Amino acid sequence: MPAYHVFIVYLISFLLVFLPSFGLAKMFEKAGVPQWKAFVPFYNTWIMQELAQRPKHWVFWQFIPVVGWFITPGIFIEFVKLYGKFGFVDHTLAALFAPLYFPYLGYSDKVRYIGPEGVKHYKKPAWREWVDAAVFAIVAATLIRTFVFEAYTIPSGSMEKTLLVNDFLFVSKFSYGPRIPNTPLSIPFVHNYVPGSSRKSYTQAVSIPYIRWFTSPVERGDVVVFNFPAGDTVINHPDFQSAIPYYDIKRLAQAGDPTSKYILDHPEEYPLAVHPVDKSDNYIKRCVGISGDIIEVKENVVYVNGQQENIPSASLIRYTVVTNGQRLDAEAMKDEYNVDVDRGEFTQGNQPNVYNMTLTETARIALIKNGIARKVAANTEASGGIVFPYDSYHENWTRDNYGPIWIPRKGESLQLTPENYALYERAIRVYEGNQFEMVNGKFLLNGQETSSYTFKMNYYWMMGDNRQGSQDSRYWGFVPEDRIVGKAWLIWFSWEGGPRWSRLFRTVK
Repeated sequence: MPAYHVFIVYLISFLLVFLPSFGLAKMFEKAGVPQWKAFVPFYNTWIMQELAQRPKHWVFWQFIPVVGWFITPGIFIEFVKLYGKFGFVDHTLAALFAPLYFPYLGYSDKVRYIGPEGVKHYKKPAWREWVDAAVFAIVAATLIRTFVFEAYTIPSGSMEKTLLVNDFLFVSKFSYGPRIPNTPLSIPFVHNYVPGSSRKSYTQAVSIPYIRWFTSPVERGDVVVFNFPAGDTVINHPDFQSAIPYYDIKRLAQAGDPTSKYILDHPEEYPLAVHPVDKSDNYIKRCVGISGDIIEVKENVVYVNGQQENIPSASLIRYTVVTNGQRLDAEAMKDEYNVDVDRGEFTQGNQPNVYNMTLTETARIALIKNGIARKVAANTEASGGIVFPYDSYHENWTRDNYGPIWIPRKGESLQLTPENYALYERAIRVYEGNQFEMVNGKFLLNGQETSSYTFKMNYYWMMGDNRQGSQDSRYWGFVPEDRIVGKAWLIWFSWEGGPRWSRLFRTVK
């Protein structure tokens, strides 16, 4: 954790216990305690616990980063009980508005100190027990979800067969360091929309810049959950969102597509929603390139810095398989090699020993090793559509044959050229918050002409294991470090018409 992050954490902790001191001094006076003790941060909470006859070790918990922020309001709640304040509203005011509420309690002639003996005579109603338990559970779960791990469900087949639709995962937040929410004021346990509606589940009245504690880098080969970089602006309609990105529609409209033009011209029917970094949709892919790498894809095989990367064992790739004359059976392929065969595309024309099929790397190796396949070649006949960066300099790039492309690294400078402008323009302008444009072959950065740019963040290249069925970095580019959510860790449940028992409690590799 950088030193200035530590400073901010403990500055907040200090302010939480110091700002209420002006009202607390009068409250101490009513309890027979010298006023000056209210102005000594953390010693004042020690006195509160002493008066309330509550465990004093709570004071030390206040020094735990972030967790301590939630301990302090608990101390305040226990303390105001000494003044006969037992109501839910009173405790809410003590927890959230102590700098304003404590002066009222201290200076009001109607509020008197009843002491711990008076507190013992109060019996909390049953409904308050439930409310207090619910509040505690929400706070505890929010802390765990933000700083330790979060549950996540696989919504699509882009990672098959490594991860399947309706696999339920735990995602480790500690693997890369917990990220402080940019939008802390939101409905608990809800991502970006109120369930069952198109209304946002958060407010940006309070917005926090990108901060990550105990930072660790993403490693090549990790399965990573991240906020969709091109999901900052989406069409807020059930048929669109991140599944059909707004920027794709915008490019199609500029190319003359009438349907896309209609969508953009009718915002009342297809409204836009703009999300902050932490509220754009969650994606899950495998990191195949880290900052500083040069990535290239040749016939669906990834090369990093000129070296071929190992294909994940469960990665799906389309192949043309030539057997040694024998016919293959779809059911047998499913049972023996875990291959889902589309009967309509199983065989190729009138060639009985030539098959088109999607294989995992494990199945490809097994077919060759068992002597069934004489030849297995990647099938790259379909282009997969227009790919990033959508310009004329790179129009020969396709989904299956892509790059080479350099992944930006924090602190490294890039020499700007018309050829690489489209590759890095969005990263410089949107992700790093600059005014950046190319005018008559010259580059303007925040109003000043420049010939190079030094990156402020690390970036990553993400691809789905289902290499020909994944919307990934080949279509929208780099993933900046501030979008990283966590590392996929454990499949705790899986469902397809019933539990997939064999997948339960399987670690993600």
